[in-house]
Amino acid sequence: MNLYFVFLLQLYCCLSFPIKPKLTLDEFLNSTMFIQLSLSPTGQYLLFQTVQPSWNTSSYEQNLWIYDVQQETRKLITTTPHKSMKPQWSPNGNWIALLLDDMSQENSTEQQIFLYSLVTNDLLPIQKIKDTPLALTWSDNDFSLYLATTNGTMLENDPDDQQWRDTLRYRHNKQFEHSTIYRIDINEHNYRLTVKKHPIKNVSFLIGELLYVAFDERLVFTSMTPLMETLQDFELYSIDLLNTSLPIVRLTDNEIFEKNLRLSTDGTRVLFLSDSLGSTRKKFNDTQARVYSLDLITGQITHLTEKFKGNVNGFTIKSNGDIFITGQIGTETQIYSQRMYSDDIIEYFGWNGTYELISMSNLDSIAFVHSSTEKPMEIYLIDDIKQLCSARAITQDNQWYTQRDLPQAKSYRWKNEDDQRVIEGILHYPPGQFDGRNLPLLVLIHGGPYSASVNRFSPDWYSWAPLAASEGWLVFEPNYRGSTGYGDEFLQQIRYRPLSLPGKDILYGVDQLIRDGTVDPYRLAIGGYRYGGFLTNWLITQTKRFNAALSGAGAAEHISAWGLMDLPVLITYLFGGYPWEVPHIYQHESPLYQLDRVRTPTLIITGERDIRVPTSQSYILERALYARDIPVQLIGFPHEGHDLTLDPWHGKIKLREELNWLKQYENNI
Repeated sequence: MNLYFVFLLQLYCCLSFPIKPKLTLDEFLNSTMFIQLSLSPTGQYLLFQTVQPSWNTSSYEQNLWIYDVQQETRKLITTTPHKSMKPQWSPNGNWIALLLDDMSQENSTEQQIFLYSLVTNDLLPIQKIKDTPLALTWSDNDFSLYLATTNGTMLENDPDDQQWRDTLRYRHNKQFEHSTIYRIDINEHNYRLTVKKHPIKNVSFLIGELLYVAFDERLVFTSMTPLMETLQDFELYSIDLLNTSLPIVRLTDNEIFEKNLRLSTDGTRVLFLSDSLGSTRKKFNDTQARVYSLDLITGQITHLTEKFKGNVNGFTIKSNGDIFITGQIGTETQIYSQRMYSDDIIEYFGWNGTYELISMSNLDSIAFVHSSTEKPMEIYLIDDIKQLCSARAITQDNQWYTQRDLPQAKSYRWKNEDDQRVIEGILHYPPGQFDGRNLPLLVLIHGGPYSASVNRFSPDWYSWAPLAASEGWLVFEPNYRGSTGYGDEFLQQIRYRPLSLPGKDILYGVDQLIRDGTVDPYRLAIGGYRYGGFLTNWLITQTKRFNAALSGAGAAEHISAWGLMDLPVLITYLFGGYPWEVPHIYQHESPLYQLDRVRTPTLIITGERDIRVPTSQSYILERALYARDIPVQLIGFPHEGHDLTLDPWHGKIKLREELNWLKQYENNI
């Protein structure tokens, strides 16, 4: 009778609370990512762009949508938006200027500027572009645009060999060193008539962003270069549109990337987000992203978010001049505000997790994307920032994830016993085993290093902790020294010890998990991509405790990496100088010179045309491990660059082979 009662109780529980199915590899990568959104000036419409895998075409499908806030309807504008240039609302919000790739002819390299009418829902072609487009902005009316182009070959994320050779010759090839700015005039009585294109100015560098300033008739723009050898190549400049014969004016002199240019509500200041790879100048040595204001009258630069101790991921401006930021502190990214002439930072309490891509209309309605480890990414709208938890979702693109048995996650803290510094990370538990004991551990290390693992759900081949946890692993994501969100000093401490210090941070975390009884000390694995690959390569030379390693786009020898990568300024800063200035640091911190200690079977992943972390680094590691009879396998994805953005099948194959490798060597004691 007792057994029969238990059977009935179990049957009742199963019928009342159906068990959710496990998240599979095939499902995991079927997410819709939101990569940009922008409210119209009136707040009536929301423009947003999605990216999702198209398995049948072996490509990523990019769609541009318009959402009517009042009617609560969503309409597809186009499936061929240009990858690098954001669509722009006209000042009155009647039009959207956007660049589309010309799909009418196979292998066409032309792009075309279109205007999308919010009144008629027409998409009107207005200007073909044979040169490489760089930046686009409206004037202060709906009848003229400014466009920057170059006739040089821009370096793409997945360059072919010729582009990389051209980039290596960058300093000696003048075709790369100039841009041309045009004004495009539109017939205000008939948009369908041929537009007039007027050359405004040639400048001797590439332009990243354009911004029109009405009060004194000028253009403000950023400079950039595809070969990042010095941060002084990235500055702000302006052109006087009333007298274009005057020389351009340099507005900044610092060692940061200026990006996300915005005009203040009174039109006299340019606000921008700073991003740094590390500066030797004290004035701009914060390295975490910050918001600055440039006074166009006095030339004074003001640090607006100086008192914010975290990392600013994005910002928008309210009609009264206040700024709203999405700021990361620890593993949380929340919304904060600051009055223009005040240092006080106000936090708005919403859901736990990550807010991003914040946008605000002239009427102060707000749109944003939100997600957390157990809540998939969607777009939300709200009228009152003080009621964040009442925001309504206007998309349901990823809600199907909630029908799967997702892992639970929590933050985790420990100390580096060498200097007693508290380090934080995230633990992702296998479904049904939250706070479980004696679990197999996968240490999954984020890239950057100026990044962090946060409370966010962004399922892809790079952020795959939920998938690994669904396969039975306790996934440990450590925010080692150099991670954002823990103060500027925390970031800066990585310098001169770019691998050994964060490596110790990670190993002490593993030690504590073992002491806690959370982790089985005989079932440990490690892996990471980008800088996570750097650290994986280093850590397998420091300990034999890991049964398996996954090295993705990681360097093995940093002098050769410095000499071949497109971002040598990062290595120069992290290691404290050029290779000939501090050779002992380059040798001490490079895995290659300590590979005689390695015993860990290692799977290596690389894009065959990666120039951020040159593919040769993976070849060096593979050859060295093979010479030492360490089980090793190298997978190189054809035509792919650093970010594996060409073919979604490559990301799926990467994860499949990594999971197989972990399973093969899980009990390799």
